[in-house]
This record gives sequence, structure tokens and C-alpha cells, in this order.
Amino acid sequence: MRRTSDQKPLLRHWSTAPTNPSLRAEEVHVWRASMDVSNSKVEELRKLLTNEEVIKGNRLQFEADRRKFIVARSYLRKLWGQYLCVHPASITFSYNKYGKPSLAKSINVQNLSFSVAHSGELALYAVTLNRKIGVDLEKIQPEFNSYEIASSYFSASEVKRLDDVPASLRQQAFFNCWTLKEAFVKAIGLGLSLPLDRFEVAFSPDEPARLLQTHWDEKEASRWSLMTLEVEPGYVAALAVKGHNWELCTWDFEEDGRNYPD
Repeated sequence: MRRTSDQKPLLRHWSTAPTNPSLRAEEVHVWRASMDVSNSKVEELRKLLTNEEVIKGNRLQFEADRRKFIVARSYLRKLWGQYLCVHPASITFSYNKYGKPSLAKSINVQNLSFSVAHSGELALYAVTLNRKIGVDLEKIQPEFNSYEIASSYFSASEVKRLDDVPASLRQQAFFNCWTLKEAFVKAIGLGLSLPLDRFEVAFSPDEPARLLQTHWDEKEASRWSLMTLEVEPGYVAALAVKGHNWELCTWDFEEDGRNYPD
């Protein structure tokens, strides 16, 4: 499915992925993937990872989280294998001082950017060219104390606007706000060094998502596009992209065992 950045933000359909995806300068690609795979598939996917990635995954406390790390990272490698026409195991990544990953300069001659998010049994991969990008995904937890989190991390005006949302829509509004903020933080690449109350977003279910204000630069908000993504019932997702007038393509990632170049 294709949407331009100034259209209604919610996406209701995901298309079958192209065999050989290509990325144009005016496009943003978002891929949806299921991480619910068999034990044998997890072991197969683990072989695509580097020793450092395996060690990083093994540090996670819970087995479910270790499995999801392997699947999410190997799918990222497979996705870039398709774009770059190389074997997934040959992909190399670099990291900034805040931990944001990017393709290593040796293979990123086109200035490609990406962002990854996973929650529950889903993963999202956002890909673009010559733009900063961030994506976030959260599985809604009914027992989650959203008001306590909002009071601790959102700006005072965002907390007030959340209070003004009808009670029946407040949980959706909270997760809209949370994912929009996390997507923006991922896009600018500053990690936890940027407090979430240093910028404000529009997040009510009845209004378009957008960046309202950044406290460090009054002009920064106008440089960004924010969008909520409808991925599956029970999940909330958001996308942040630097710039405007881009076209969004949304696809389902299929782990089909395709052959890659050696």
C-alpha cells in the first residue's frame, strides 16, 4: 500500500512484498514481520548473526526475549540482503555513541537509513534514503499504568491533553503519544539523552499526528513528519521521518527461504 505523507495517517492494509525491493529518494518503506517462528527456524536464523550479536542476545534475561532478538536481527539482515543484493550474513553495522545502529559506511554508498522496533510477536522495519527515520511499536497492555508513565515522562501540556481525551479513548491516546515520541527519539539518534518532555506531539485519536514543538529549536518541528501506523489489533505504532512530500509503502515481510548471493 502507498500513502503520501500528507494523507490520513492510519494504514489499514499491508501489501505483498516485491521480490526485489528498490528504494527511491521520495519513498519510505515500512515492513511488518511476524516473529512467531519454530525453534528450528530460530536456530537456522541464528547462523546469520555475528558472534557479537549472539553474545548480545544471550545477555537478555528471558528466553522469549532472546528468541525475538535473534529473529528480529536476522530479519533485518535478510531485508538488507534483498535491498543490497548480498548475503545477509555479510551485512555490517555501525553504531553512534548513543547506540543507534546504521549500515556500515563501507556498504552504505547510497546513504540508506533504517529503524527497527519489535513488541509482542511483531516487528517493524522502516527504510529510507537520505532522510532520518524512526519507528516504534508497542503491544497494548490493558493493565499498564499509563497515567503514572505519562506524568513522569510527558510534558505538562501533554498530560493535560491526555486528561481531556474521553476515558474510552485514553489508552489509545497514551500509546499514540508514547510511540510517536519514541519514534522521534529514534530518528534523531540521541537515545535516552533526550528527555521525552523536551518536545511535544499531537496524539489524540481524532487528530493527525504531528510534532508540535521542540524546546531546543522553535523551527525543528516544521522539519518533520509524524504518522501513526495501524499494524494489527492490539498494537500501536508510529513513524517519524525528516522532511515532507514523501510516499509511504507498507509491506509484509515474508521469511521464504530465498537464496542470496554468496
